[in-house]
Amino acid sequence: AALQSDNLDRKEVDKTITEQAIQLLQHPDQQQKKSTVLFQSNWHKGVVGIVASRLIDHYYRPTIVLTESNGMASGSARSIPGFNIHEAIEACSHLLENYGGHYFAAGMTMQLNQVDAFIAAFEKQVADTIDPAILIPEISIDAELQLSDITPALLNLINQFEPFGPQNMTPTFMTKNIKDTGYAKPLGKDDEHLKLFIKQNGSEGFGAIGFGLGPKLDLIQNQKTFDAVYCIDENEFNGNVSV
Repeated sequence: AALQSDNLDRKEVDKTITEQAIQLLQHPDQQQKKSTVLFQSNWHKGVVGIVASRLIDHYYRPTIVLTESNGMASGSARSIPGFNIHEAIEACSHLLENYGGHYFAAGMTMQLNQVDAFIAAFEKQVADTIDPAILIPEISIDAELQLSDITPALLNLINQFEPFGPQNMTPTFMTKNIKDTGYAKPLGKDDEHLKLFIKQNGSEGFGAIGFGLGPKLDLIQNQKTFDAVYCIDENEFNGNVSV
């Protein structure tokens, strides 16, 4: 129970900080940049990495979130596929006390009076080295399926490739010309997600969740056809297991 309560607190903190960060990024100066580096001394050190990842969902570019800790600025960096964020940080290492990490994620510490210089140097490094094409988010699709192809046997096969993670991502599929059966509705405290029930040419239907897609509800209402990109998973609820 204590762990659950801590987890809810953390989620609340990371949501609040993410919202504050998105507000800061509304500034016109930020819109032109190829990188995101934000510093607020009161942000909670434990969630800056999660916040950096969330910001990439909104502003798709290499991202660093910094806070004050023990009289220093310290934080976490997250990258986008195709850009080595560790190398970019290394190029600015003359401004840092220490840093470490890898291609996709890193951490760093610097003197508080170096933050502005670091923000400028990191932005210049990213702008000089990043291929503009990778700043357009891309979903890599492994295969196109018909909904009728999705069977317990297929899910069983996919599960044999676990564990999934970097270098072995969860397979991503696409299906064209599907419809919601009319039960789609927003989900979550702020209606940010979308719960739907999809069918294709009289196929068996599947429940689905579109995380962060609540605002897209009107695109699928009234039996409009749409294409979907998704991962296949098992859902267990009250002892019932469904795909």
